[in-house]
Amino acid sequence: MTEADEPKRTILVVDDEARVRKSLVEYLGEEGYRVLEAQDVAGLEKVLGKEGGTVDLLLLDVRMPGEEGVAFLKRRPELPQEFPVVMMSGHGTIELAVEAVRLGAFDFLEKGFTPERLALTVERALQMTSLKRQNRALREERGSLHRMVGGSAVMETLRAAVRRAAPTPAKVLILGENGVGKELVARAIHDLSPRSDGPFVRLNCAAIPRDLVESELFGHEKGAFTGASALKRGKLELAHGGTLFLDEIGDMNLEAQAKLLRAMESNEFERVGGTRILSFDARIIAATNKDLTHEVAETRFRQDLYYRLNVIPIKVPPLRERSEDVPLLVEHYLDYFRGEYGRPDLVVTGKAMEILARYGWPGNVRELRNLVERLVIMTPGNEVGPAEVAGLLSESAEGATVNVSLELDVAEGDSDEGLLKRMLEAAEKEILEAELVKAGWNVSQAARTLGIDRANLHRKMRRLGIERG
Repeated sequence: MTEADEPKRTILVVDDEARVRKSLVEYLGEEGYRVLEAQDVAGLEKVLGKEGGTVDLLLLDVRMPGEEGVAFLKRRPELPQEFPVVMMSGHGTIELAVEAVRLGAFDFLEKGFTPERLALTVERALQMTSLKRQNRALREERGSLHRMVGGSAVMETLRAAVRRAAPTPAKVLILGENGVGKELVARAIHDLSPRSDGPFVRLNCAAIPRDLVESELFGHEKGAFTGASALKRGKLELAHGGTLFLDEIGDMNLEAQAKLLRAMESNEFERVGGTRILSFDARIIAATNKDLTHEVAETRFRQDLYYRLNVIPIKVPPLRERSEDVPLLVEHYLDYFRGEYGRPDLVVTGKAMEILARYGWPGNVRELRNLVERLVIMTPGNEVGPAEVAGLLSESAEGATVNVSLELDVAEGDSDEGLLKRMLEAAEKEILEAELVKAGWNVSQAARTLGIDRANLHRKMRRLGIERG
């Protein structure tokens, strides 16, 4: 697309002086913008009602007959959050400019401004709009992959807890096994909170070497230790105005715990190697897969920090406790990865979905997500059948279980691997027998339904001891 074909950015000029409007419309038009105009707030609202979705920037006079521009900005009715407003006034004062910016204006121009000043302000405002829209699109894209999915009763209970906790400034402690989605819960709390426009900063306490935790959390001054070649801002400082998510807090060492507690109590901290006291304003959300009461009893976690963090505890259920959500999660991730890998026609058969729903998912949602991605990549045709699912599950995490209706006697000395193999074979046998019965023991028909080769089905029947009757 050539430059001439690119859509023009639209600017709405609102001023009661026709001479000012004419001048702005002409200049901005020559600069390549599409310019709309109105003489008062009532006219502004008519234009927005008709073309609000196309307007990219509002140039608004402060004082006009009827409702003044500042009053309109104060109520800011139904404008998109990223919609920039530049205020203009012929009677500019510092107090008026400060008030306009406090109410959400991007900038304040005193009339008599030069064309260069106007052009620079408009360009910066539109750049900010583009960045905010890109960020919103990225958040929505991230949300399409990482939102909380499920319609089970335990998920509804979890969502209710998130909705109650989010509007408050209280600290939240998220509990649950590895892979259940504790970070998703933390992000949901942040996104629904008054701090949603601020940063969401994550620190994985388990992934950082013990002697670097404090540097990551509080930052460090240049020369604080060997390798500290420049000043570094810590996660606590970066989260100012937003949320700091301390993932796997149970793995933080006791010395760092003490300093974190002190910072949380005073809202102040010092960088490693520094003497200057810095203040911060960040909501703390922590998560762990450990039993912190046990860790406290074993003196591996500070009791006072536990009480400080555990204001609102939220338990995230493992996937095995909400198996009815498995098909929803499979479809959710399947929809995402079909787009990622260009496989729009790929589907999961009902039989394959039954196997997935019966599986124990020891790795929880993380394991399910990874398995769906592998299925999208590795399935040769457009249909994910029982054979593809059983093949990948047999390679899955050690200690996995499949909740088949057949009961297995656990032999003395059975290893985890042996038990897993027997469980998978029992699941596979049950599915094959059910399909053969449905096909009237017509092996060719059953093989077509299962999506496998007839000779392969015969081999499986011999291996699993499947006989008619």
